[in-house]
Amino acid sequence: MGGKLKVRCPVCKKRVSWENNPYRPFCSKECKLADFYHWINEDYRIRISREDLLDDKEPHFGEIDK
Repeated sequence: MGGKLKVRCPVCKKRVSWENNPYRPFCSKECKLADFYHWINEDYRIRISREDLLDDKEPHFGEIDK
Protein backbone atom coordinates (compact mmCIF):
# COMPACT_ATOMS: atom_id res chain seq x y z
CA MET A 1 0.00 0.00 0.00
CA GLY A 2 0.96 3.66 -0.15
CA GLY A 3 2.16 6.02 2.54
CA LYS A 4 1.32 6.12 6.19
CA LEU A 5 -2.19 7.02 7.29
CA LYS A 6 -2.62 10.68 8.27
CA VAL A 7 -5.66 11.95 10.17
CA ARG A 8 -6.82 15.37 11.35
CA CYS A 9 -6.73 16.11 15.05
CA PRO A 10 -10.36 16.71 16.13
CA VAL A 11 -9.30 19.71 18.23
CA CYS A 12 -6.72 21.71 16.27
CA LYS A 13 -7.24 20.09 12.83
CA LYS A 14 -3.50 19.47 12.39
CA ARG A 15 -2.69 16.47 10.16
CA VAL A 16 -0.83 13.81 12.13
CA SER A 17 0.36 10.25 11.58
CA TRP A 18 -1.98 7.57 12.96
CA GLU A 19 0.67 4.91 13.47
CA ASN A 20 2.67 5.04 16.69
CA ASN A 21 0.76 8.11 17.90
CA PRO A 22 0.14 7.65 21.64
CA TYR A 23 -2.52 10.41 21.66
CA ARG A 24 -4.55 9.33 18.64
CA PRO A 25 -6.88 10.55 17.36
CA PHE A 26 -5.39 13.72 18.82
CA CYS A 27 -2.04 15.20 17.81
CA SER A 28 -0.76 15.83 21.33
CA LYS A 29 -1.44 15.50 25.02
CA GLU A 30 -2.62 19.13 25.06
CA CYS A 31 -5.32 18.48 22.43
CA LYS A 32 -6.39 15.29 24.21
CA LEU A 33 -6.78 17.21 27.47
CA ALA A 34 -8.55 20.09 25.69
CA ASP A 35 -11.13 17.63 24.34
CA PHE A 36 -11.58 16.11 27.81
CA TYR A 37 -12.03 19.62 29.25
CA HIS A 38 -14.85 20.31 26.76
CA TRP A 39 -16.63 17.10 27.75
CA ILE A 40 -16.42 17.68 31.51
CA ASN A 41 -17.59 21.28 31.09
CA GLU A 42 -20.54 20.04 29.00
CA ASP A 43 -19.47 22.06 25.96
CA TYR A 44 -20.24 18.94 23.89
CA ARG A 45 -23.71 17.48 23.95
CA ILE A 46 -25.20 14.33 22.46
CA ARG A 47 -28.65 14.99 21.05
CA ILE A 48 -31.41 12.64 22.10
CA SER A 49 -35.07 12.96 21.21
CA ARG A 50 -37.79 13.34 23.82
CA GLU A 51 -39.39 10.13 22.54
CA ASP A 52 -36.16 8.23 23.15
CA LEU A 53 -36.01 9.58 26.70
CA LEU A 54 -39.53 8.33 27.40
CA ASP A 55 -39.07 5.01 25.56
CA ASP A 56 -37.94 1.87 27.41
CA LYS A 57 -35.87 0.73 24.41
CA GLU A 58 -32.24 1.61 23.78
CA PRO A 59 -31.95 5.31 22.85
CA HIS A 60 -30.94 6.44 19.37
CA PHE A 61 -28.34 9.18 19.69
CA GLY A 62 -28.00 11.95 17.12
CA GLU A 63 -25.05 14.07 16.14
CA ILE A 64 -22.62 15.60 18.60
CA ASP A 65 -23.08 19.35 19.19
CA LYS A 66 -20.05 21.48 19.73
